[in-house]
Amino acid sequence: MGVPRWPTWGCGASTFPWSYAENETCYVLQGRVLVTPDGGEAVEIKAGDMATFPAGMSCTWDVKEAINKHYNFH
Repeated sequence: MGVPRWPTWGCGASTFPWSYAENETCYVLQGRVLVTPDGGEAVEIKAGDMATFPAGMSCTWDVKEAINKHYNFH
């Protein structure tokens, strides 16, 4: 997959809405976040987890511990 070559993104503890225009796969290097899809249930994603978010998804990110992740749009 080439995850170590993917760009990185990070932020401190915060809460914000987010929408995905493209599919995104990410690998969390550090931290912990609760991602709640609009109309859905929260899912915890933490260091060591890989997650995929589908294009068109809208959600709320509730970053509990500063997060740093590799990401890839596809």
